[in-house]
Amino acid sequence: MAASAKTLTAENHTLNEEWTVVSSRRGIKRRNPPRTQTLAQKQQQQQHHPWAPTDSEINFVRESKLMQKMQIYMKKLETSRFFLTLLDQIRTPELTNCFLKVLSSESKMNMVVYGIGSLETYDSPRLQLSLAILLKRNVSWIGDIEVFDPVLSATETRVLEALGCSVLSVNEQGRRRAQKPMMFFMPHCEAELYDNLLQANWEVRLLNCIVLFGNSFETYEQHLSEFKNSSIVDSTTHILAARKFTDEFGIKTVSDDYFGAFHDSSWHFFSPALETALQFTSC
Repeated sequence: MAASAKTLTAENHTLNEEWTVVSSRRGIKRRNPPRTQTLAQKQQQQQHHPWAPTDSEINFVRESKLMQKMQIYMKKLETSRFFLTLLDQIRTPELTNCFLKVLSSESKMNMVVYGIGSLETYDSPRLQLSLAILLKRNVSWIGDIEVFDPVLSATETRVLEALGCSVLSVNEQGRRRAQKPMMFFMPHCEAELYDNLLQANWEVRLLNCIVLFGNSFETYEQHLSEFKNSSIVDSTTHILAARKFTDEFGIKTVSDDYFGAFHDSSWHFFSPALETALQFTSC
């Protein structure tokens, strides 16, 4: 049974927000070309691609200004109708059951934040990070927060750590395997990043361990049914295949203040019953 989003609030959907991926290094030319890597080998290599901010300078003035901004954003968001409405949604019996099913016997699930963007430059990343931190503070079963975006500066990294987050030292390109219950917080990431996440976890056991907060999968499906030659077709293979066992719950942005950062975002829960549900019927 294909799932449908319970609430969709955006009229104009942005399907491909900017996501800059660190390009892999060019291999050294060899007289004898190396054997073609398997998909698993490529994924393993991508998962361990080292990363560090390109600017190593510590700027305490910038750091202080950004921390002040984050404190202001979190304080405003915490008392907003948008945040209180989202908390109410999380506490509904329907969503509570979905979260408890993912948690299983675990008491907490960690949160992985991909594609947060530049906190110093834009409002949306600051709002999105504020939401992630406030969710941790207000929901007892959310554990540690890990964050990654290749555009993060040294200043942003230090502020993230001061706010209690860990910054990944590798570019996983969205391919973290959920060996235990895990929330992936990915508002307005590229379709490719969601697809990478699903591909890396394309097993019944792993998919059942995932909660995804990100772009509506139903909207991707609707978009592609209308625009069959869309540039994102190749980036949505697993997104579309997962629709038949995905429960999706759209969030309400409530006010214009939060529309830009969170429009068309949904909670996604994956519950394939058998490995056969993961087989592709066509190529």
